[in-house]
Amino acid sequence: MALTAVTESQVDVTDRTQVTLPVAIIGFGWMGRAHAQAYARIRHHYPQLNPIPKLSVIADEVTDRAAAAAAQFDVPTTVSDWRQVVDDPTIAAVSVTAPNFLHREIGCAVVGAGKHLWIEKPVGLSADDARAVADAARVAGVRTAVGFNYRNVPAVAAARELIVAGEIGEVTHARFRLFSDYAAHPDGALSWRFQRDRGGNGVLGDLASHGADLVWFLLGDIDSLVADTAIFIPERPKPTGATAGHQLASGGERGPVENEDYVSAQMRMASGARCVLEASRVSVGEQNSYGFEIHGTTGVVRWDYRRMGELEVGAGGAFQDQSVSMMYVGPGSGDYAAFQPGAANPMSYDDLKVIEAARFCASIGAPAGVAPVGATIVDAVRSAVVLDAMTTSVLEGTWVAPAAPEV
Repeated sequence: MALTAVTESQVDVTDRTQVTLPVAIIGFGWMGRAHAQAYARIRHHYPQLNPIPKLSVIADEVTDRAAAAAAQFDVPTTVSDWRQVVDDPTIAAVSVTAPNFLHREIGCAVVGAGKHLWIEKPVGLSADDARAVADAARVAGVRTAVGFNYRNVPAVAAARELIVAGEIGEVTHARFRLFSDYAAHPDGALSWRFQRDRGGNGVLGDLASHGADLVWFLLGDIDSLVADTAIFIPERPKPTGATAGHQLASGGERGPVENEDYVSAQMRMASGARCVLEASRVSVGEQNSYGFEIHGTTGVVRWDYRRMGELEVGAGGAFQDQSVSMMYVGPGSGDYAAFQPGAANPMSYDDLKVIEAARFCASIGAPAGVAPVGATIVDAVRSAVVLDAMTTSVLEGTWVAPAAPEV
C-alpha cells in the first residue's frame, strides 16, 4: 500500500478520543533525562496530540540514579534490567538512550516485543547495527523515531523551504560544521564514548551522524565522498565510577582513546553540488558550534545553532555584491507555533526533543498506511552508511560511494 505524505508537523487528531501511551526509558543518563522532560512537556505544547505519553518505567543499572529520576518525574516503577521493560506487556513504547554498543540488542528486542521505539543516534556501532534494528522494526510493523533533533529546528525547516522553492537558485556548494569542546580536556574521563567496541567510531557517530542527516535533509543524496580522521588526545584517565555526560577524571590510570576525535569529508552530491562536512569533539573555544552555509546560483542561506531562531539569507538577481540579511523565523516555520507566539522569541535544545517526542507519538497515533512524521530508523541507516563510507575512505585513501540505505 502506498504511503500518504504528511508534513513535518503535528498530525490533526482532534476527531478521536485522546488516549494514554505507557512509555519506558532504558538508560537514564543525560539523554534519558532529556527524553523524560520531553514526554512531560508534550501536553503543554501539543494539547490535541493523540496519544499522550505517560512515563511509567525507568530502567537503569545504576539503581540510585533510577530511583532519583523516578521521584523527580513521578514514575511508579524502576528496574535495573532493561529486559524487564521488554517483557512488560503494559508498556507500548520505549525510549532507548543507552550507550551505542547496546543499541542493536536493545532496539531489536524492543521492536521484537511489538513496542514502538524512540532510539538515539547513531543506532549502534555501524550501518549493520542500524539496519538490523530497521529490519526488525519493519517486520514487527511498529513505529520508530531517531534522535536527529537538529532537523526539528524551525529555522532549518525554513531553510529547506527556501532551497526547495529555488530562492537561492540551484545549490552549488555547501559547508556543514559540528564543532564541540566536550572532549577537549585531556583529563576527560575515558568513558564508553572513547572505546571502539562500546562507542563505535567516536565523533563520527556522535556529531557527524547529525551532519550526515542534515546534509540529506537539506541537499538530498550523496553520490560519493572522501574523508580524513584523526585522534588528537591519545590517552585519557579511567573513571572510578559511573559516568554521565562528559566528566573529568584526573589522577587516575590512563588508557588509550580508540576512536576518532575529528573527521572531515568532501562530498559530491547526486545533484552535482559539492559539500564539506567537518566535525570535532576537541575544538577548544567551540561550544556546540553547529551550523551550515549553503550557496546557490542566485543566493546563500546560513544557520548557526547557537542563534537557533535566525537565518542569514541572500537572494535576488544581483549575483555579484548580493546583500545578505538576517531574518527571525516565526510561527510559520516548522513547529515554532507550538512554543512561541511570534518571531524572535528563542527556542531551546529541550524544545527540539519535545518536537521529536511529539512526532513520535503522532506517528504512533496516525492511521495505518500514513507515513511516519519526523526522523525514523530508515534515516538512521541512511546516516550510518555515510559514516561507514567515511571510515572506508580513510582506510583505502580513496573516494567511496555510500551504500543504499533501503531496508
